[in-house]
Amino acid sequence: MDNGNYQKLVDQITDLVLSRLGDDSCPTFCRADVERIVDAGAERIGIVLGETATAHDWASLIDHTLLKPEASEADIRKLCEEAAQYGFASVCVNPTWVKTAADILKGSGVPVCTVIGFPLGATLPDVKAYEARRAIFNGAREVDMVINVGALKSGDICLVEDDIRAVAEAAHENSVLCKVIIETALLTDEEKVAACVASKNAGADFVKTSTGFSKGGATAHDVSLMRRTVGSALGVKASGGVKGIDDARAMFEAGATRIGASVGVKIAQEASGIKTSTVTSGY
Repeated sequence: MDNGNYQKLVDQITDLVLSRLGDDSCPTFCRADVERIVDAGAERIGIVLGETATAHDWASLIDHTLLKPEASEADIRKLCEEAAQYGFASVCVNPTWVKTAADILKGSGVPVCTVIGFPLGATLPDVKAYEARRAIFNGAREVDMVINVGALKSGDICLVEDDIRAVAEAAHENSVLCKVIIETALLTDEEKVAACVASKNAGADFVKTSTGFSKGGATAHDVSLMRRTVGSALGVKASGGVKGIDDARAMFEAGATRIGASVGVKIAQEASGIKTSTVTSGY
């Protein structure tokens, strides 16, 4: 879906909502809320990526990602320029680069995504909430937070939910998307389900498989399990280990509505029939 069609859909839904609510409603809030709904939902908006899907169709669902600690300003600039060229869903960068990326992408229509409590998720809920608000102040329009994996493994679901809710509330008060990284490689299937339920209860917009920095990344099995758990209420983001169009297609067929990858350009090129040999190692 290109940016023009996306905006048209948002406008149509917003106009319908406003007409039902009456003249005393808040257009800014409603429009932002509609954008979050459209971005998140498998039921709310269906995107079919068949054999006829274009490179731009695929690019519009990919968070073009660079989270390596050694990434330089020149690397971030290249990432942003590629995102603007191909029309990726967002660029995903570490918090230190959010302002730089936002400045580079100003006017491009490509939002900046960042990661909170990354990559371990072991910081405190109020610290994560502050980090999210600071990143949003610097220009982030999406935040991907890492859950407290240790709390989940300990069975402390209340702490897990409170942790997620702190970031989700910080995001939503600024009309920003919140995606929750559950780090599937470290969890049993039962724990994956519990993490997804906690994310849903805490008000997240997406659940996401992986940081890309643990012992494994996204699998079709995990994406399918996550989709079955959250139903159509949340988006599902597959990240870590997506190496090309075949991997991306497998993730979407399993139920993903967003892909996080450092090989976004490769995926877009392969979708347009260009053979590539690009090899990257994680994020």
